[in-house]
Amino acid sequence: MDSRRQIADTLLVTLKNSYPEAQGLPDDLYGFLEVPPDKNMGDYAFPCFRLSKALRKAPPMIAAQLAGVYAQPDLARAEAVNGYLNFFLNRSNFAQQTLDSVLAAGDRWGASEEGKGKTVCLDYSSINIAKRFHIGHLSTTVIGNSLKRIYDFLGWRTVSINHLGDWGTQFGKMIAAYKHWGDKEAVERGGVDEMTRLYVRFNQEEANNPALEEEGRAWFKKIEDGDPEALEIFHWFKDVTLKDAMRVYDVLGVHFDSYAGESFYADKTGRVVEELEKKGLLKDSDGAKIVDLEEYNMPPCLILKSDGATLYHTRDLAAALYRKETYNFDRCLYVVAYQQDLHFRQLFKVLELMGYDWAKDQMKHVAFGMVSFEGQALSTRKGVMILLDELLSRAQEKALDIIKEKSPNLPDKEDVARQVGVGAVVYATLQNNRIKDIDFWWDRALNFDGETGPYVQYTCARCGSVLRKAPDLGNAAPDYSALDNDEAQQLLLLLSRFPDAVKDAAEKYEPSMVTRATTELAKAYNKFYYEHRVLDDADPAGSKARLLLTEAVRNVIRTGLYLIGVEAPERM
Repeated sequence: MDSRRQIADTLLVTLKNSYPEAQGLPDDLYGFLEVPPDKNMGDYAFPCFRLSKALRKAPPMIAAQLAGVYAQPDLARAEAVNGYLNFFLNRSNFAQQTLDSVLAAGDRWGASEEGKGKTVCLDYSSINIAKRFHIGHLSTTVIGNSLKRIYDFLGWRTVSINHLGDWGTQFGKMIAAYKHWGDKEAVERGGVDEMTRLYVRFNQEEANNPALEEEGRAWFKKIEDGDPEALEIFHWFKDVTLKDAMRVYDVLGVHFDSYAGESFYADKTGRVVEELEKKGLLKDSDGAKIVDLEEYNMPPCLILKSDGATLYHTRDLAAALYRKETYNFDRCLYVVAYQQDLHFRQLFKVLELMGYDWAKDQMKHVAFGMVSFEGQALSTRKGVMILLDELLSRAQEKALDIIKEKSPNLPDKEDVARQVGVGAVVYATLQNNRIKDIDFWWDRALNFDGETGPYVQYTCARCGSVLRKAPDLGNAAPDYSALDNDEAQQLLLLLSRFPDAVKDAAEKYEPSMVTRATTELAKAYNKFYYEHRVLDDADPAGSKARLLLTEAVRNVIRTGLYLIGVEAPERM
C-alpha cells in the first residue's frame, strides 16, 4: 500500500470531475505531492499553484473547491490552507494498510520490477595491479557496491566491472625489476608489498643507470607483442594482486562480474583509431593524434602519443563500445573521483561526435569527494596512507573492545565486532552525499549514539530483542488505534516512504538517500520505544499492533542496511 499513490490517484479523479478543462493536465500527480515541513500542516500537501494558470483561478479557490469534494475518508481528509490542499491520513487505517503491505513484502519492501528488461553496467573500485588497496579506494568500492544492490533490488540486470589498471610501461619495469632482484617465493610470500619493494628499487636504480629505463620499455613491448615469458610473469603479478584485493572484497561483501581492465582493451583500440580517422575527427598535434574539443570548451582529447602508443581515452573509448555491444546497457555508470570529471566529459563527447547518441543519455560519471583520515589529507609521499585491510582490521578490533565493555555476555563477540566494525566504515562513507569530502574519525564512526552505523545496527538488534521477548499473543487481533500517536505515525510514514528513497537513490546515483532513510527510521523507532511501552499485559491487542510495527521496522532497517552493504547483527 502506498498512501501517497492512493491520494494522488484519487486527487486526479477529483480534479478532472470538478474541472472539465483539467483534462489536459498530467495524468500522474504523484510527483507533485509534497511533504509539509510541519506535521501539523498534514502528512502530504498538493500546491494548487500548479493548476492556477490552466484553470484560470486563484490557488486558494481551487484548494477550497477540491477540499469540498475530495472523498477518501478511509485514507485521508483534505483541508484547504493558503492555496495548498493538505491531506491528513486516517491514522488507524493508515497503520493497518501500511503494516499489512510492509510485512507481506518481507525483505522486499521497496523492491520493484521497474528495471525489468534493462541493464546497467557499473564500473567501480578499479584497482591498480601491483599496488596495495588503500582507503582512497573505499568510496568508489562501497558506492558502486551499494548502487549495484539498489539496481538489483529494482529489477535491473546489473553488470559490475572492476576496470583494472593493468597496462603501461610500469609493468615492463616491474618485470625487469623482478628479473634483476626478484624471487618467486618472496613474491608469493610478500605479495603486493614485495612487488612494491621491487618497483621502488627499480626507480632508485634507474636514477643512476638510464639503461634500465630502456630495459623496462623492452619488457613492456614484449607484453604488447605476446611474448610467453613476459605474459606469464605479467598475469602472475595480476593474480597475486587480485588475491590480495579479494581479502578486502570478501570482508566488504563485494563481488564483480568482470575484471576486464585496460590490458583487455589494448587490442581493441585499433578499431577506435580507424573509426575516428574515417569520420574525420582525428587531427595531428605535434606528432600526436587528438580529437579537437575546443568548440565544447574542453582541451583536446589525446588518442595516440607521438610514438603511436594509446592512452587512457583510447582504451576507455574501446571499453565503452565493447560494453555497449556486449551488454547492450541502458545505463553505464563510472564511479570515479570528481577529479576525473574532465576525462569523462571528453570521453562522452567524443562518443557523441562518433555518432553514438546513447553516450549522451546512458553514460554517467558518478563522482565522489576526497577522503581524509582524522584531519589529514592522504598522501603517499608524506606517508599518510591507510591501507584498507588495516583500516577494516582496526575497526573490528575497536568494535570488539567496545562490545566487550558494553555487552560482556554477548555470544559470538568476534563475529558481531566484524559486522559492527566493517559496517561503521561503510556507513561513514555512505552517510552523506557522495560528492562531499569525507574525514574519517574512529570515535565518530564507532559511536553507538547519534547517526552512525553501530547506532542503526543496535536499533535493529533492539527490535529483534523486543520480538524475541514478546509473549505468544496467539490469534489476538491487533488494535491499530494503539498506533494513532505521533511517534507511531512518524514511523509509519517513514516506512511508507522507504520505497521512494530506494527509487530516488537509483535515479540520482545517491546511496546516501537509503542511508538517511534507514537512519531516520532508527531514530524514530528509538523515540517511539522510549515514549511508549511496546508490551502491556493489560492491552494484548495494542501490544500486538506495536509488535507488528516493531517487526516492520526491523525488516526495513535490515533491508536498508543491506542495500548500502552493511550487515545487521541479531544481537548487540
